[in-house]
Amino acid sequence: MDLAVNVLVVNAGSSSLKLGVLGDDGTVLAEHHVERWQGDTGPLRDFLGHAPAVDAAGHRVVHGGSAFTSATVIDDEVRDEIEALTALAPLHQPRALAGIDAARELLPAVPHVACFDTAFHTTMPAAATTYAVPAAWQRKWELRRYGFHGLSHSYASRRAAELAGTPDGRVVSCHLGAGASLAAVASGRSVDTTMGFTPLAGLVMATRSGDVDPGLLVWLQRAGLSLDELEDGLEHHAGLAGLSGAGGDLRDVRRAAAAGDRRAVLAIEVYVHRLRQGIAAMAASLGGIDLLVFTGGVGEHDAELRADAAAGLEFLGIGVDADRNTGTGRISRDGSAVGVWVVEAREDLEIAGQTRAALGHGPVA
Repeated sequence: MDLAVNVLVVNAGSSSLKLGVLGDDGTVLAEHHVERWQGDTGPLRDFLGHAPAVDAAGHRVVHGGSAFTSATVIDDEVRDEIEALTALAPLHQPRALAGIDAARELLPAVPHVACFDTAFHTTMPAAATTYAVPAAWQRKWELRRYGFHGLSHSYASRRAAELAGTPDGRVVSCHLGAGASLAAVASGRSVDTTMGFTPLAGLVMATRSGDVDPGLLVWLQRAGLSLDELEDGLEHHAGLAGLSGAGGDLRDVRRAAAAGDRRAVLAIEVYVHRLRQGIAAMAASLGGIDLLVFTGGVGEHDAELRADAAAGLEFLGIGVDADRNTGTGRISRDGSAVGVWVVEAREDLEIAGQTRAALGHGPVA
């Protein structure tokens, strides 16, 4: 179908709300960002009052469980299935539902589509998704690695492959922001990622720990930490913030390190070490690497981090050109066996594209 379709993109975070209206060519026709959203219809009502008319609405939903493997048109049954997954994403799922409910109330005549962060990773093989835990646990709770940031990884890996002219390439996508994860993408399909059953796993993040020895967590509980204390510490007081004492913003940690704070210096060293280690692991899952792409707030704007990560990966054929390493685009040096790219994070484009595809209005691109 070649009808013009303006898509309202509703991206509800754990506390914020990002709204946009995108035209067919990806042009942002209107946008608004609410830093602290309480889940009410007010901000959306105000935005729609001056935004162009919309023909469909696409909603970011963090968790789709095993049931949702692609963008799905929302009806009452789908809405209830999304709600049933709340225990797997207690911070984000209720906010996504609030956005869905508000938009469906204000726009009852247009189709609404749920676009899932986990869906991109449902193509991972069983070897990458299966935990080596007792089989009885698996049967009772369906424990598996889900992976997250799928909307960002899908867009960034595809966009880098388009720019490089290697649509069937092996891409390691680095989504680096307050939350951070890597994805191994082969010919557009996720085959591995660093996050797992929850978004706590993998890389060191702003306030999240990343991978921790499960035996350590058992030990801490036996030592007297409650479950609530353990969860709060790992989610909100670990990562860069816990290591540095300077907060979870890498810019603040760098300032503290430049002033001679050894804790901050160590925090950056640990962050870079885990990042290099993760990139190499993703390359191993792919059997090699053709493209390395950085995206997200840190990935796009911290040139020093990109250079430091690449410096430890020269054995994979990765080399960054210092003069190019200043913004988006190709930053690999001439002759580098692996193309290194910086791509602007555009979850809004991905959501709009998936929404149109779910409604039969064309491919995701």
